[in-house]
Parts: sequence; C-alpha cells; structure tokens
Amino acid sequence: MTSPSRLRPSTLLVHGGTERTLHGETSEALFLTSGFVYDSAEQAEATFAGTVRHYQYSRFGNPTVTMLEQRLALLEGAEACRVTATGMAAVHAALLSHLKRGDRLVASRALFGSCHWIVSTLLPRYGIEAEFVDGTDMQQWHAALARPAQMVLLETPSNPMLEVIDLAAVAALAHAAGALVVVDNVFATPLLQQPLQLGADIVVYSCTKHIDGQGRVLGGAVLAGAKWIEDTLQPFIRNTGPALSPFNAWLLLKGLETLPLRVNAASASAARVAGFLATQPGIARVWYPARTDHPQHALAMTQMSAGGTLVTFEVADGKDAAFRLMNALRLIRISNNLGDSKSLVTHPATTTHMRIGAPERARLGISDGVVRLSVGLEDAADLTDDLGAALAVMRGG
Repeated sequence: MTSPSRLRPSTLLVHGGTERTLHGETSEALFLTSGFVYDSAEQAEATFAGTVRHYQYSRFGNPTVTMLEQRLALLEGAEACRVTATGMAAVHAALLSHLKRGDRLVASRALFGSCHWIVSTLLPRYGIEAEFVDGTDMQQWHAALARPAQMVLLETPSNPMLEVIDLAAVAALAHAAGALVVVDNVFATPLLQQPLQLGADIVVYSCTKHIDGQGRVLGGAVLAGAKWIEDTLQPFIRNTGPALSPFNAWLLLKGLETLPLRVNAASASAARVAGFLATQPGIARVWYPARTDHPQHALAMTQMSAGGTLVTFEVADGKDAAFRLMNALRLIRISNNLGDSKSLVTHPATTTHMRIGAPERARLGISDGVVRLSVGLEDAADLTDDLGAALAVMRGG
C-alpha cells in the first residue's frame, strides 16, 4: 500500500492500519478471543518480560483492537493510540494515569456532566486539586495557569453550549505552567479539528458518537505521543482493565470507513437546520459555530473546517415549551446520544447536565429552555419540516 503519510483522510479511513492474516481477507478480521497461545514456555516468558512482541491477553491487546488504534492514530496525526470500553473510560484513564496526590488540574467549566463530576468530585478525593475556569475567558486561564499545574482539560466545541476555546493560546499557557493539555474532541471529530496540531498533548474521544455513528456500540480512544502512551497510559489500562471488546473494535473500524461521508453530510444539514431555527418565532437563540452570530465564530473557523453536526437552541418560554416541542417531533427522536445517523434531541438541564446542579448550569448558560440537537443523515428539508410542525404545536400549546 502507498505510504500512509501520502494518503488523505478518507483513504486512511478505509485502508489505514489494516493487517491481513495469511488468508488474505478483504474485511478486517475479527479476533474474538480472550487469550493467545505460545509456541513454547520460553516464548511465553519472553512475551511477559517484554523482550518479544506477541499477543498475551485481549485485556492487554488484540489484533482487531490494534487495527482500530493504528487507524485512529493515522487519522489524528498522533504517534500512538489506545482504545477503551467507553468514552468516559478514555477520559478517566487519561487523567488518572497521569495525576497523583498533590497535583493540580485546571479545567474548562463547560464539560459533559460525567467529566464535570470527575473533576469536581473524584479528583479531590485522591488529593488532586481541581480548578474550573470559564473556557472562553483568557484572563481566567492566565490567572489559573500562573502557577504550576500538571494537566489541563477542556472540550471545544463544548457540550451542550458549543463554546469554542482558543486551543493554541491555552496550550501555550499550559505548557509554560508544566501541564499537559487534554482535549475532548468529540463534537468536532478528527475530521473537522485536529487539536494536536494546535498545541494539545492528548486527545480523547467517545467512539460511541460519530466514529460508530449508528448507535450500535460503546467505545473510547486516547491519542498522544508514543512515550506517554507506553510509559504512562498503557500500564494504567493494562492493570485497571477498561478494555474494548474486539467485536466493538471491529464495528468501529467499519464506522470509520464512512465517517467523512456522514460527518460532511450531517454538518451541511446542521447548518441548514440552524439557519431555519434562527428565523422561527418562539426560538430565543441558536448556537452553531459556523454561523456569524456565534460568540466565537471567527475562532471556530480558524480551528475547525466546518460547523459540525450539533445545533443548540433556546426556546423562549422555558422547560414546558421545550418539552412540548420535543414531544411533538415525529422524525427527530428524544435521546441523550449524539453523532448518530438518526437525528436526536435532548434537554440538557434534565438529562446530561442534570447532576451538575442549577447554579452551575446557570453559569454555563444551560437554561431550562436549552435544547441540543444532533443532526443525522435525513434529508434536511424533512428535518426542518418536522421542527416546523413541532414548533407550531409548541406555540399553540
């Protein structure tokens, strides 16, 4: 095959990382096995000693899983990748493999609910100091990183308000403070934004979202430099066990093959849907990074190649009106998942961000009228028709 360095993303997502067996299969082989055998006791000893490379146990490594890791690394432009059972396992492993008692983490306040819990609740239990900042306020980043830190965690665009953070500027401050920068890149996907090129050190994904893209399996990924992966992350994953099943890895490999087609189509539809919603009575505001009225539009378009598949909007009359709208939808379904081929809608204040509490939601701008829409692969006109009909019910309710 042509050298991967000369191939474009869409080609890498079909061919990258493939390792065929002697049978010459076209589709990647599914190694549905927990363990592996050795030719001799000496080979087993050398394998465990690390002097020879041989698969030992699928909790440590598996050929199907390895193909997924290699393909993701090629796409991201990372030296190495390790995949995990879920996206949250990826975030947890990236942080807890590196941090220890007495260390300090600075995080953007705008995080997914479970990530917020890790920072606000879990890390302090282990004696790790955690400080939140408003991610779009560079003065707060300057103040927080004026003293040493070991890690920085952020999402951009954020869930659900689509805040965009200046990755290059934050990375420069973090590195000066001695910190590694961890970026949750789920909303942008590796196709629309590559944080490692903007100064990040570690990128995490919930592969459950766009990478699978069809609502089938859970998975996560951590991508970074080879030394950090091998010396810091791999021992943690190996010994704590958040392993991705070979079957899920195989499905994620299949999902990667169509990732550009799905993300590009859904992003184009999302832009149309955002434009439609912005004109509708009863909608107080729309957030979409590619729209010029987005608060960080100019920054978003320097970091991202498109606006993405998520649209967030606020219903003027609060929770009751938002619920009337959601319940009146017939094509778009209510679900807290995103990045699916099917369009999905959720109410963050009562689902994904319920447990961070009302005061924190208020600081993040997540009002009771905010609705997050993940745009799928349906015809955009059918989506706007569905939204239009639901809005009419909402207004007449």
